[in-house]
Order: sequence, then C-alpha cells, then structure tokens
Amino acid sequence: MKRVNQYGTLAIVLVLVLALGAVLSACGGSGAADETNAGGPGGGTQEETLSKQLNVYNWSEYLPQSVLDQFEQEYGVKVNYTTFSSNEEMLAKITAGASGYDVTIASDYMVDIMRKQGLIEPIDMNHIPNLKNIGESFLSKPFDPENRYSVPYMWGNVVIAVNTDKVKTPVKSYEDLWKPEFQNSLVVVDDMRTLIGIANKMQGKSMNETDAAVLEKSKKMLMELTPNIKAYDSDSPKTMLINGEASAGIVWGAEASLAHKENPAVKTVLPEEGMQLWQDNFVIPKGAPHKKTAEVFIDFILRPEISAEISKQFPYANPNTAAHKLIDQAILDDPAVYPPEEEVAKGENLIDLGEATRDYDRIWSEIKR
Repeated sequence: MKRVNQYGTLAIVLVLVLALGAVLSACGGSGAADETNAGGPGGGTQEETLSKQLNVYNWSEYLPQSVLDQFEQEYGVKVNYTTFSSNEEMLAKITAGASGYDVTIASDYMVDIMRKQGLIEPIDMNHIPNLKNIGESFLSKPFDPENRYSVPYMWGNVVIAVNTDKVKTPVKSYEDLWKPEFQNSLVVVDDMRTLIGIANKMQGKSMNETDAAVLEKSKKMLMELTPNIKAYDSDSPKTMLINGEASAGIVWGAEASLAHKENPAVKTVLPEEGMQLWQDNFVIPKGAPHKKTAEVFIDFILRPEISAEISKQFPYANPNTAAHKLIDQAILDDPAVYPPEEEVAKGENLIDLGEATRDYDRIWSEIKR
C-alpha cells in the first residue's frame, strides 16, 4: 500500500506540473506591457510578438499614407510617423539622444557614419525574408559590406529640371545655371553634400573631394550662384517648378518626373558633368524600443505589391526587382527616374568624409548665412 500511495502522489504532482507548464506557455511571450500578439500575411505569425506601436522617422513625401494604413490594419500596430529634410538633420537628432525611434532612413554615406558611431543596431535578417526581392547590385555595398545594419529602400539621382516655357537657351550642364538669366529663379535641394559635391564636380574633381583648396573654390562658386537661388527645398521642390515660381532647379529625379507629369513644360536634364547617385536604406537606431516590430515593418515594405505602390505615388528608382513587374512601364522608362546605364556610369555616390565633414559644415554655414 505504501508503494501504491507513493506512485499516486507522484502522479498528482506530475499532473500539476504539466498543467502549470500549459498555463505558462499560454502566457509566455507577452513581453512588455505595450506589446500584443499580432501577425499578418507575408510577415510574421500569430505566435510572434509585436508591439502596439511603431515610431518611424523618414524623409517627407517618401512613404504613402495608404501603405502605413495597410500595415496598421494587418498587424494592429499604430504607426507614429515623423519626417526630416536631410540626412544631417536626422543624424543631429539621433546623435543628440532623441529616443524612441524604431526605424529611420539613411542614405549610403550616412549608414556608414551611423554604423561607425554605434548609432544603429544590427538587423535580424531572419525577420526579413522579403530581402530576397532586392537586386544583388544593391546589397553588400561599401557602407554595409556584410548587410548587417541596413536594408535598401529606394535609390535615385539628382538632376537638372528646366521649365522650357520660361527658359529658351539650352541647358546641358550645371554650369549653365550660373548664368545671369537665372537670377532669383532656381529651386535647389537643401543639401550640403549635394551642392558642394556639384561644385567639386564642376572643377573636374570628385563629389567626395576633401582637398581644402578645391573646397574653398567650391564655396566661392556656390556664393556666386546664390543670387540665382530663389529657394532651398528638399521636401517638395517640384511645387515651384509646377507653378512657375522657379524656371529651373537642381532636384531629386523623382521630383523632376512628378513635375513633368503635372506640367509637361518641365523637362529633365542629365548634367554633362555627371550626376549624384544615392541609395536610401532602412536602419534601426540603437536602443529602438520596438526592434522586432521594426523588422516586421521593413519586411512588409519589401513585399512586391507594397513596394510597387510606393513607387506609384513617389516614383523613385526601386531596388526591389520583384516589384518591377507591378510598376507602370512609363516610370521604368523615365530617364529622370531610371537614367541610362551610361549616365549611371558617369554618376557618383557619396561616401563618409571623416574629419573633412567639418569643412563641409563650415562652408555650408557660410554659404547660407
């Protein structure tokens, strides 16, 4: 009888342990107080834990509200969306200790800077299976050779846009915009690296030039251009081109494309000197409170149909090759957005300049004061 009672007691204990394990399993993974079990088609399962909110920091006019709405609806995650106007503005805010951002966008050279300064987290690519949709030429770039810290979003260029109703003389190069006839009539991107880089390029040098003498000459050239500049605008330079306030400009390729769509008199010129090229990428700031949700969001954006929807509203060149079959052929054929290969070969991407960045900062301050 004693042996029987012993096994009976063990059986009861075993039942209790199994029951407790089942309860803990059901409750496990609840995580932080603001998290909830959520999943959605194409990214994640019901067992994966996502936060109730996601804080996204992006360029303005770069991600459609319809895409944010769809993510919120599918995953039950509220997206808090704020914008910036330049890489440097974004970097300054992150460097100053702005907390709470889960995902932001950084251009090629800025990824390198943020990685070296320890401002971004490695990304768990296991949460981003849709990375397979990105063309190989956009991966393993010098700013992130092991594809640990960034995921490609869009790429593009900087072009000259000309309103042919207002400008009658041919424009083929940056140099043409220095002519007196353009006084107080240009809209240019409010971007230090772009404009100083263009002045470097006009001297036959690299956009990434660090030689002090070259940079001083670039400053002088840009000071001479100042009377022709009506506005610095990185957010929506197309607006002044469409309504005729500006007769020409140095703008993002997609902005030139959208301006032409609204006002056919606005034409794109690919400058003879060679244009700036860039690749924008998702990065996750150090200490992001909702890192896993940020990774699921990035994977959602890389779905072909979602990526194509972004290109439809904001026609920047898309590294998501799986999305190309869903993008309007007119966009794919637009040289303002997808320039010919020979023009891309003449182009140049920006890189981290290290200590020379201080010279660029100083020159830019002196130009705009």
